[in-house]
Amino acid sequence: MGHAGGTEMWIETGLRELGRSGIEGVRVEVLAERLGVTKGGFYRRFKDRRALLDAMLEKWARGRIASIEEHGAHVGATPRDRVQSIVKIYAGPINAEGMAIELAIRQWARSDRAAASVVARVDAARLKVAEKIYRDMGLTPKKARARAILLYSFVFGQSLILLEQSPREHASLTAACTEVLAESSARTDA
Repeated sequence: MGHAGGTEMWIETGLRELGRSGIEGVRVEVLAERLGVTKGGFYRRFKDRRALLDAMLEKWARGRIASIEEHGAHVGATPRDRVQSIVKIYAGPINAEGMAIELAIRQWARSDRAAASVVARVDAARLKVAEKIYRDMGLTPKKARARAILLYSFVFGQSLILLEQSPREHASLTAACTEVLAESSARTDA
């Protein structure tokens, strides 16, 4: 069966299928077919479907938290650069599959306690990094939290509401919104 049937490949394929067709589409038969292997290979690696789903959630969470910590900690980058870096993670067309997986996991979290817990953990890590960036700009903790929430509301919202625009219009609007989110408004923060 080789590498294609490895544990990581099952998890990766599960995440891609989740983004493509939602949690209902993540079925052992579907994944085995996508990998070109038998279902038996699955059961040698996972106790059951739930074990795969838990492994998918854990991989997704580790990846998202590592990504945001890396972007938040750019040594030598200004807080403004770090905000722009965060927007680039989510707003680029390259990340269409990643955003589809994110949205599918958020939908799944509405009816699954484990998924909801993982989403909460990822969101807490994201907000912590973003709040630190805004604190570094001189905002109070309360305003830094509000701005961090606006930042993430924008990056996820733009993937849903800017779909009808051309790539050029999308880039222009994203740049304008990023400019607002990256403003240092400490002087009005009294």
